[in-house]
Amino acid sequence: MASKQQIEREALETYHRFVGVRDQIDVGERSWEDLADFFTEDGVYIDPAWGRQETREGIRQFFVESMAGLTGHGWSSPEQWTMVDGHRLVSQWDQVMGQKPDGGDWRIPGLSILYYAGDGLFCYSHDYLNMTYLGETLKAMQWMPPPEFNMPPRKPDWRTHLPAAWAHLPDAFK
Repeated sequence: MASKQQIEREALETYHRFVGVRDQIDVGERSWEDLADFFTEDGVYIDPAWGRQETREGIRQFFVESMAGLTGHGWSSPEQWTMVDGHRLVSQWDQVMGQKPDGGDWRIPGLSILYYAGDGLFCYSHDYLNMTYLGETLKAMQWMPPPEFNMPPRKPDWRTHLPAAWAHLPDAFK
């Protein structure tokens, strides 16, 4: 069995690769489909607008559908800080939604909680954004969605539990 320090090192290294791919996506060098490869086959991803997405292929489809009309339109997610405790990783990133007329960024802080499953894969990710602030910012921006934009589902699945195979991870190293 790997030590807590080994797991934390692997989780952080994996997350840095994940962020690297996300950064490449933001500048058009990679596709959102590629980010799903960081999740286990039974992975879960919870988005603050789209809700729970299950399985690697479900996550892949979600990334493609949910990011249509956002990537390449000035949106990006620069990483601010990351901390890890055993299998758990928390990161703070900003949702940058373009540039203000004064040259500053339209920016909303976000958090992600991820669970590292080993072998360079996460089994769970839960993103948090203040959706009221996001809506107010979009209104202030006078943002109009491009034609390829997809609205989130009307009634997302808000269940937050880990995949069954990984339910033991919150108790690891206690």
